[in-house]
Amino acid sequence: MTKPEMSNFLNDCRVFGLFGNPVGHSLSPLMHNAAYREMRFNALYVPFCVRNLEEAVRGIGAMSLGGVSITIPFKSAVVRYLDDVEESVHRIGAANTIVNNQGRLKGYNTDWIGFVRDLKEFMPVKGKTFAVLGAGGAARAVIFGILAEGGNIVVLNRTIRKGQALADEFGCSFSPPSEIAKLSADCFINTTPVGMYPNIEDAPLEPMDLKKFAHVVDIVYNPVKTKLLKDAEAAGCRIRSGIGMFVYQAAEQIRLWAGMEPPLDSMKRVVLERLEKYERD
Repeated sequence: MTKPEMSNFLNDCRVFGLFGNPVGHSLSPLMHNAAYREMRFNALYVPFCVRNLEEAVRGIGAMSLGGVSITIPFKSAVVRYLDDVEESVHRIGAANTIVNNQGRLKGYNTDWIGFVRDLKEFMPVKGKTFAVLGAGGAARAVIFGILAEGGNIVVLNRTIRKGQALADEFGCSFSPPSEIAKLSADCFINTTPVGMYPNIEDAPLEPMDLKKFAHVVDIVYNPVKTKLLKDAEAAGCRIRSGIGMFVYQAAEQIRLWAGMEPPLDSMKRVVLERLEKYERD
C-alpha cells in the first residue's frame, strides 16, 4: 500500500470499540477484525480496559467511535448513560451494544438474539424448563430470550435476595443452588463467569448435581469446554459451549454497525483456531 493509499485508508477507516474490565482475554477484537477484512469493510475494532464507565461513554463521541461492544461488568450500568435504547434493553435492563449515530448513542442487546439462535440449534425451547444460574446482565438476556421463545425459567443464584428479585421481575420461579436436588428442569445454563479463562478449574456446580439435566449450556466460550461442560459430558448430558452465542451476538452487532451480512463461518473458525492454539500452548 502506497503512502497516499494508506492515508486514504486511515482517513476513511471507521473505529469500533470494546468496553470492559478486564478485556485482555477477549477474542472479540480477533473475530471482528477478521470479519471486517473478509467483508472488505474499512474498519478497526479496538479493546479498551475501562475504569470509569461514565467518562468512557462520553469519550465515544470524542474518539469518533462508530459503536461499542459492552462486556463484563458494565452491561447493566451502561444503560443510564445512553441517549436512547431499543425495546429489548428496557425489558432486559442491560445493553451489550452501542451505536453512535452522529453523536446520539443508542443501546441494543444482541446477547439474547445470539443466545436464542444458538440454543434453538441445540434443543427445542418451547415448553421446556431451563435452570438459569446467575443474576447479571447475561442472565437477564438469556431469560428474556427463552421466555420470548415460550420456554420456562427457574432462576438460581447464591445471593437469594438478588435472585428472587430477578425471578419476580420476569415472572419466573426461584431456587437457591443449595436446593438443586429438588429441581426439575430440562436444561441447566451457566450465565456466570465461573470457569472462564484463566480460572479453568472452577465450576459452578458439583458433578453429582448435573446428572438430573439432559442438557447443559455454558455461555463461557474460553475455554471451549469448561470444567462444567466436561463434568456434564461425563454425567451423560448433551453439552453446548458459549461459542455459538459469542459469534451470533457479534454478527448482529456487525449488522447494526455496517449494514452488511457478516461471514459467520469465518468468524467461528478464527475463534476456534485461537482457542485450540491456547489449549496446545
